Amino acid sequence: QVQVMESGGGSVEVGGSLTLSCTVSGLPFGDYGMAWFRQIPEQNREVVSHISHTGMTVYEIDSVKGRFTISRDNTKNILYLVMTRLKPEDTATYYCAVDAAPSRWRTGGLWLSDIGFWGQGTQVIVGS
Repeated sequence: QVQVMESGGGSVEVGGSLTLSCTVSGLPFGDYGMAWFRQIPEQNREVVSHISHTGMTVYEIDSVKGRFTISRDNTKNILYLVMTRLKPEDTATYYCAVDAAPSRWRTGGLWLSDIGFWGQGTQVIVGS
């Protein structure tokens, strides 16, 4: 049984930082690309950042470039998202996602239809 569990969300002031973590079990973590998505109520879930199964290749949407950093530790089965210089528009529920296909890289970030497993989501609130 695959389990995907995020942690690290919370409330932070504008300009602050948060680190999200995602622990995955039940599959060979190092074989699968991973991604962080986010969703605001009544809007589509969007990819924020995507990392290859090796960790050697990453993709980020323009609005987070230079502020967010995705990384992974394949020895511990953990995915990270370090978020700095947070803005109110970063407020959302953040989801950890496991690619359904092993060893795949999709330029421009994973699509919703690419995802095999989702975490339950962790909320990030920036500002008052």
